[in-house]
Amino acid sequence: MTYEDKSIQCTDCGTAFVFSIGEQEEFATKGYTNEPKRCPACRQARKAQQNGNSGNSFGNSSNYSRPVRQMFTVKCSECGKDATVPFEPRSGKPVYCSDCYRKVKAT
Repeated sequence: MTYEDKSIQCTDCGTAFVFSIGEQEEFATKGYTNEPKRCPACRQARKAQQNGNSGNSFGNSSNYSRPVRQMFTVKCSECGKDATVPFEPRSGKPVYCSDCYRKVKAT
């Protein structure tokens, strides 16, 4: 199949971009049948936005990264040493370090 450079208008920003012969060949080798709807800058921005939203995507790619979990430093209610927990403690509720938590949970 012969390819020619095509000028396409981006559906997001409205600018015209060139769908080059090389890109068309790459799309064909990947099995893509549709032409791109977004310019390279908008495609990259969309990918970055999708990677930032973990959502329910189970098709994790190598670019997948989880959001950083906020951790809180507290004093263990049992032994008094510093502990880091993945939740914001409520007043009046005991918070334990991992060692003391295992002991309390076992009883």
